[in-house]
Amino acid sequence: MKKQLLIAGWCILLSTLGATGQVTLQHLLTENLVNPLGINVTATPRFSWQLASSQRNVQQAAWEIKVTAGKTVAWNSGKITSNQSVQVPYAGSALQPATKYSWQVRVWDTSGHVTPWSALASFQTALATPADWKAQWITPGFTEDAADRPAILYRKSFTLPKKVRTATAYLTAHGMYEAQINGKRVGDAYLTPGWTSYNKRLQYQAYDVTPLLVNGPNAIGVTVGNGWYRGYLAWSGNKNSWGSDAALLMQLVITYTDGSTKNFITDSTWRTSTGPIRYDEIYHGETVDTRLEKKGWDSTGFNDAEWSGVQTADFSKEVLVSTYNEPVKKHETFKPIKVLTTPDGKTVLDFGQNLVGWVMVKAKGNSGDSIVIKHAEVLDKYGNFYTENLRAAKATATYILDGKEERTLEPHFTFFGFRYILVEGYPGEINPDNFTAVALYSDMQPTGSFTCSQPLLNQLQHNIQWGQRGNFLDVPTDCPQRDERLGWTGDAQAFSRTATFNFGVNNFFAKWLKDVAADQKADGSVPYVIPNVLGPNAGGSTGWADVCTILPWNMYLAYGDKRILEDQYNSMKAWVGYMQTQSKNDLWQTGFHFGDWLFYRPFDDNDGKAAVTDKYLIAQCFYAHSTQLLVNAAKQLGKTEDAATYGELLQKIKAAFVKEYLTPNGRLVSGTQTAYVLALQFDMLPEALRAQAADRLVQNIKDYRNHLTTGFLGTPYLCHVLNRFGYTDIAYNLLLQETYPSWLYPVKMGATTIWERWDGQKPDSTFQTPGMNSFNHYAYGAIGDWMYRVIAGLDTYEDGPGYKHIKIQPHPGGNLTNAAATLQTYYGTVSSGWTINGTDITLDAEIPANTTADIYLPASSESTITESGIALSAQKDVQVTTTSDDQYVVIKAGSGKYHFVISARK
Repeated sequence: MKKQLLIAGWCILLSTLGATGQVTLQHLLTENLVNPLGINVTATPRFSWQLASSQRNVQQAAWEIKVTAGKTVAWNSGKITSNQSVQVPYAGSALQPATKYSWQVRVWDTSGHVTPWSALASFQTALATPADWKAQWITPGFTEDAADRPAILYRKSFTLPKKVRTATAYLTAHGMYEAQINGKRVGDAYLTPGWTSYNKRLQYQAYDVTPLLVNGPNAIGVTVGNGWYRGYLAWSGNKNSWGSDAALLMQLVITYTDGSTKNFITDSTWRTSTGPIRYDEIYHGETVDTRLEKKGWDSTGFNDAEWSGVQTADFSKEVLVSTYNEPVKKHETFKPIKVLTTPDGKTVLDFGQNLVGWVMVKAKGNSGDSIVIKHAEVLDKYGNFYTENLRAAKATATYILDGKEERTLEPHFTFFGFRYILVEGYPGEINPDNFTAVALYSDMQPTGSFTCSQPLLNQLQHNIQWGQRGNFLDVPTDCPQRDERLGWTGDAQAFSRTATFNFGVNNFFAKWLKDVAADQKADGSVPYVIPNVLGPNAGGSTGWADVCTILPWNMYLAYGDKRILEDQYNSMKAWVGYMQTQSKNDLWQTGFHFGDWLFYRPFDDNDGKAAVTDKYLIAQCFYAHSTQLLVNAAKQLGKTEDAATYGELLQKIKAAFVKEYLTPNGRLVSGTQTAYVLALQFDMLPEALRAQAADRLVQNIKDYRNHLTTGFLGTPYLCHVLNRFGYTDIAYNLLLQETYPSWLYPVKMGATTIWERWDGQKPDSTFQTPGMNSFNHYAYGAIGDWMYRVIAGLDTYEDGPGYKHIKIQPHPGGNLTNAAATLQTYYGTVSSGWTINGTDITLDAEIPANTTADIYLPASSESTITESGIALSAQKDVQVTTTSDDQYVVIKAGSGKYHFVISARK
């Protein structure tokens, strides 16, 4: 008996030991999403998974995928020899529309071990063709109030005679919509159907509404507001950009437990009216009169006899596309940190964070009491509520009470950029507990973190991330508080690489890039804003239009997503073609350009060093850069002829630049920081003249007492260029500069987001010109890319994009004693963190399974390095490859956690 117990004990022990190193599978994604609804049927869905193991050097050797629809096998791949675990394309039988599929995967590692089958993941396909839409577009059967245009209520009662197995609602609108079934909200998305170029691409959403339905009578209620479709956009009273209607399209697909199906659709039998939302505009806010609520209107038993009918409309279904990017949702909430009485006697609440969203307010009062909430980003130098920088935007929420029970009120079809609210008309004493600010932004998953020993840099990182949160509402907006909120292309391209670190923006940008291509003109010119609401001639500016080449390439580097290159390739090629047609002898010197937008221009600069960079010099640099990226994309996509053709063009563009803008001694005709940064970043200069150009850049910085002078186009590359040419110390000086102009100046002034201008608020607490002075404008947050990739040293190689091949090369400096970055990739967690202890430095790194890394250890000799307490030369888990310039020892490593100590560091 004892012998049997002993054997059993050993078996348990061995099993436990084996389990600790066992490879398991986790985080299954379809099209970068967890169990998505509404996958495009006509595109091949792609699957991703992560390998998890406590062992080092774990690599996948093969995989097998099974996909089923119910009991039907749609794809059984068999064992496929491949190390690909990200975006593996489906290769089974044709997918059916409106169908739920399940899938699972198992893998073999390079030691020959096979994992158990993963847990099941799922995806549901969308409607495949316009013919699959049985629903009809409907519009109100009454004449709308043309001035205020109250939100439209649509309702329909129906009966379910049998038990429901599954039910999916497909919904879209001209405007914004919110839907309820039997009095319960459909989904948790806001500002739907999102913002696209509606005349070319109108998204619809799919919702699993099975839990909301009951046997017998049911009711649907949908509210439609103005939204981007017909609301005010841009300036000069522009509205109805895509139409003046507030139409609805809905299809509810029911599958009963007996296998039969039924569609409940929008058609002529629906009823319509207006309700409590009397006014809604994105810029101006919302007015809700609770006295006009129609209680129970979205539930069964409601008498809609006095409601109007609807009209059916023949709006296009050809433009309908399923939604695969993350919708806007509610996220963080904030309570007021202060209740202020301003010097001019106003009641103001401070939420402590500049955010985008709205305020939920609890209130009870007399019928007709009106609560008015106004929004602002800042207080003026005297402490008064400041809204002049909102320009024409009223940014006001108004609630008229019905005199009944206490209730919580919030807007529906608008959003605000604010830290402070001014409250008027609130019944009774202000209680901070009755006010909650809610952040709204696209439901991107947080992916990156950066921390270091300098608190101001940590606050800068906070500000960068909150600038992204506030401006990534379905499109990358430029300023979420004033009468603009447009998808400016220049801002997006400048920030895009930083954006990929902070949040998972693969789908976010893939969706927006489709609108870039849709709104691109036939001659290849790209509009200033996407979706384009500024007119057919507002396009073609260098550094803005280049979003169509820069952004796809950055997404490819960050995520390894080749489909973005495939989808955007024609757009990339068209933009380079446009620049070709605008050029003479390969030199582009025509057209309007924003140039190095909002660069620093000292008012007392009389020595000829003002930071005004020739706009055509900038244009030539970006002409070359976009052509280079087109060559890169062509090579990745196997378009060898294009790669050769545009490679030749690139050499001509650079030769024309040298002839026009460079003196024989290597001086640029514009001696600005931006001119030298762009020329060096994009390799516009002959190699022999680059070092002296970098010297000139450094001298310019020193002439400005270690301050930057760059604007939107030069800033993203400034510190990268300095680091590349051996001036990391100068880059640190710029980053850590605390006086204007600098990244830390706004931090010292109390900013909680990134400012549009280097001096949005001046040292004397007065403001820059209110005509253009946003305090939440992410472009200058592009420095985050340098912090992550250079300070912490966390990067990816082009030969293994998406962190399949990882580069870790930290650059200690700036009197920092530690810095660390962590990133959630499709393969898992990758991290790099260093700490200085006297003359020693430690480097901790984590490499996910199924990837490899080159790790640069800041040491002159491997003899000074240990890993996990073992001399590097004796550590079998890593391979020393080279010593780089007597500054780094370079090793190759597979997955695992590593702890390096470099002793007696110089």
